[in-house]
Amino acid sequence: MIRRHVYVIGLAAATLCLPTATAGAQDAGLEAWQKIYSVFSHPRCANCHVEDERPRWSGAHYGATRVHGMNVQRGPDGFGNAGMRCVTCHQQDNAAQLHGPPGAHGWHLAPKEMVWWQKSSQEICEQVKDPARNGNRTLEEIATHVRDDGLVAWGWAPGNGREPAPGSAQETYLLLQQWAAAGAPCPAE
Repeated sequence: MIRRHVYVIGLAAATLCLPTATAGAQDAGLEAWQKIYSVFSHPRCANCHVEDERPRWSGAHYGATRVHGMNVQRGPDGFGNAGMRCVTCHQQDNAAQLHGPPGAHGWHLAPKEMVWWQKSSQEICEQVKDPARNGNRTLEEIATHVRDDGLVAWGWAPGNGREPAPGSAQETYLLLQQWAAAGAPCPAE
């Protein structure tokens, strides 16, 4: 049996309705979350969900993790520095050459409050559920964003020589729905 509770988050009294799950449903939710975490913590996603101003280059094809070259930084709007916007190199499509600039519409860094880089499963889980740190989205809106956003979709088609994120946008969308239906449980650390 699933019971529904309303949780009040923050001073703005934003409400987030999440079901409270039975032990079996919670286990299923945690299993779904672990698969979601494998996507969100993957270099194709986490490299641009950074706390500081610098995106990362990481993944099997890069060897050691390093800060994005050319002194690339977030800029005030997440789209790069004045005079060196992300779209200067990151066009609409991936470059054809091996390790050439990847591309997707509206290339930019995630907002600072949406940090995933080097965060634990529990930290990302709690952040995803918190409207103050997830773009003021419901869990359904997050699932739809993952499924439908072109820049997010790039993570599963990152171009020549880059390892894609696990699964697909549709699979991750379905996992997010399963996780939410199970009460959106977060792992304890």
